[in-house]
Amino acid sequence: MIANDIAVPRHVAIIMDGNGRWAKRRGLPRTYGHREGAETLKRITRHCKKIGVEYLTVYAFSTENRNRPQDEITAITNLLRKYINSFDSDPERDNIRVRFIGDIDRLAPEIVRDFRSITERTRHNADAITIVIAFNYGGRDEIVRAARKAAELAAEGKLRPSDLDERSFSRLLDTEGLPEPDLLIRAGAETRLSNFLIWQSAYSELWFTDVLWPDFDEEEIDRAVRWYRGRQRKFGRVSPEGNQ
Repeated sequence: MIANDIAVPRHVAIIMDGNGRWAKRRGLPRTYGHREGAETLKRITRHCKKIGVEYLTVYAFSTENRNRPQDEITAITNLLRKYINSFDSDPERDNIRVRFIGDIDRLAPEIVRDFRSITERTRHNADAITIVIAFNYGGRDEIVRAARKAAELAAEGKLRPSDLDERSFSRLLDTEGLPEPDLLIRAGAETRLSNFLIWQSAYSELWFTDVLWPDFDEEEIDRAVRWYRGRQRKFGRVSPEGNQ
């Protein structure tokens, strides 16, 4: 457990990988792995709030995941809808603020309605951890959509190309108003970002673990945070000791 007086990353991002492999190793359908993964997300969200994390962004469904079998896509979507709707009966719901990133408007109307409803219902929760759910999300797709917005604004005379810089471009991304991730964690034994927050994670500390997401627990988060605390974040500058 992380002590209360120890600094923790303000924003943690997680690639929740390994649900299907977890199920396969147990001779179960992949959908069972996603169900266990949803329960893990509940526990990790509560623990992150407990140790002082303010923002938790999770990769729930990528643009590439649309190529998976339809029954698996349906199962993932239904689990997420069940997860977010459970906040209405969860005694800890007032401690959670929900936000979505990704090309949400391309989803079915009933899904869009659920997503917007929970976002609005939790918008004003006090002392909340913000959980950002990346759904139908891809980092390259996000950047292309932001570039399209910039082009449209320029065509309308609302943006001069010479005024476009990193800060103004960031405001066109799905993550507008959010701090960049301090710590990005990938479960599931893979060591790549898989098109997740590729603009925002430019200076994130990256933690890769072999633990499959359904087995990911509070101890693993604490281990990652302790490792993060030992990192020296220079953002391209020279360290105080004068070493690069």
